[in-house]
Amino acid sequence: MHLPVPRPPRQPAPLNAATYSRLTAELASVVAAARRRALRDGDRQIDTAHLLHSLMEEDAGARAVFDGTGQAARVLGYLVQRSIGYGLRWQGSVEDSGAIAVLRDVEAAGWSPSASAALEIALERAARRGDARATGLDLLAAIAADRDCRAVDVLRRAGVDTGRLDVRIAELSQQASRP
Repeated sequence: MHLPVPRPPRQPAPLNAATYSRLTAELASVVAAARRRALRDGDRQIDTAHLLHSLMEEDAGARAVFDGTGQAARVLGYLVQRSIGYGLRWQGSVEDSGAIAVLRDVEAAGWSPSASAALEIALERAARRGDARATGLDLLAAIAADRDCRAVDVLRRAGVDTGRLDVRIAELSQQASRP
């Protein structure tokens, strides 16, 4: 009798060292957590909902966007539901909102096109500001700007006004940049 040889699950590829060097320590931790979450969920790609979930858990700046409104708890509630069933309709499919067609610096292997685009936009936001490293707020703003991605679907279901979210992110970014 021959037993099948177990195969390790296909897993999202880690970012290359050059890309990691362009992230703050907090954002690098978020990316690593999103990769672990995707692997644990059995997903082949990191998507924007994985990134949002990890931002909410790992990045105080991202959570501060929702402070005092009860929205953080609702968003986390939907993200947990996604992990245990709500996101099953996404399982096995590639997230591609079509918002960004060309990726330059962030490799796409193991990342949904929407998640890759969000990270690329976060890096560009940091560069425009003159910062060498992108932050969690940069990534949250990039995710929120893609109105058709999975993370924005979660935010909407949790009652978050993504237009207002952009304003709050801008306010917190300005506060963080003041001396």
